[in-house]
Amino acid sequence: MKVTIVGGGFGGVKTALELAKNKQNRVTLISDKDEFQFYPVLYATATGRSHLQSWVPLGTIFADKPNVDVVLDSVTNVNPTKKQLQAASGNTYEYEHLVLALGTVTTYFGIKGLDHYAFGIKSEAEIHKLKHHLFQQMNEQRTVDKHYVIVGGGPTGVELAATLGSYLKRLSKDYGLPNRKIRINLVEASPRLLPRMHPKTSERVKKRLEKLGVHVELDKKVESATANSLTISGVPLNSQTIIWTSGVANHPFYMANDKHFEFAKNGKIVVNQYMRTKDGIYVIGDNAATPFSGLAQTALYDAHFVGHNFKLRQAHKPLKKYHPRLQPVVIPLGEDWAAFEWHGIRVYGWIGALMHHAADALMYYDVLPLFRALSVWRSRGDYERDYFTPTPPR
Repeated sequence: MKVTIVGGGFGGVKTALELAKNKQNRVTLISDKDEFQFYPVLYATATGRSHLQSWVPLGTIFADKPNVDVVLDSVTNVNPTKKQLQAASGNTYEYEHLVLALGTVTTYFGIKGLDHYAFGIKSEAEIHKLKHHLFQQMNEQRTVDKHYVIVGGGPTGVELAATLGSYLKRLSKDYGLPNRKIRINLVEASPRLLPRMHPKTSERVKKRLEKLGVHVELDKKVESATANSLTISGVPLNSQTIIWTSGVANHPFYMANDKHFEFAKNGKIVVNQYMRTKDGIYVIGDNAATPFSGLAQTALYDAHFVGHNFKLRQAHKPLKKYHPRLQPVVIPLGEDWAAFEWHGIRVYGWIGALMHHAADALMYYDVLPLFRALSVWRSRGDYERDYFTPTPPR
């Protein structure tokens, strides 16, 4: 069986690994990046932790999988009738079976100035840009910002808010700046943090952040941004460091090929009980309009489901129907504190932190051989030299 997978994230990589178990399968994985990105820990890499935990070369993941071909390209169009993919390179790829796992992209909801003045942490390039900005502030301008503003009270926003203050204090010390108060503002448009989680968890997370010195602003609307300020519900806040962690949209590939897909109200793709579209294309992970899409754990679950159904198809057995499954969610906030939630079970504090470490280890093992997974997992506590070496104060 020949299967083409588009997307090198959790869903795409896991699907390829599942299919590669059968040596008779031939898998082509098309990705616009040569590395797998472990995005649940990007907040940690953005605040000084090891790069090893966030990026793993696709070549390393599939080194012992000779029936998987990794192709670096960006797919732009699909023709289900001809079973062809068009790519930005000009190349055309034929497919027998197609799995789309393209992930999401950042959206600023049309808020004036955000696309130009806000920083992000969703890619290596975005993290590099943020760190370069901090270097310029502290090393060249010899100052710290009046407010470091994080927009978005979802998992990434609260995780970053919990670690950014200590990171900035360390940088300030490294660059020889006077001891100054670092103020972190976390802005969320909803009435509470982590809107998809239980209200009790939202409240516990809020209290934890406040204990860490984070100023939490709820039910506040971001209206515009300039180089020196962010306007929140009509009030300008002085800041040259606005970090946008809110707002994602389905990959633009789907709108560019809208005649081949049915869209749900949230912009995701409607799939049937086998995770297929009307044209027989598999759509999984963040792209699919399933109840729990948007989580890495759901993308892994979808990949396992699709891979298992391919196995059943080859054995000429009835296919399984997709049943959405609520996945455990764990939110780390600092060194030894995390919030864990699953099926009414809620755990906070150091026990939650242990669950967080275990969850990360399991997800690494989902996409890496055991010893490589352990090596990457162990690097999570390592600090590394920054992109920019601190210089002595002038």
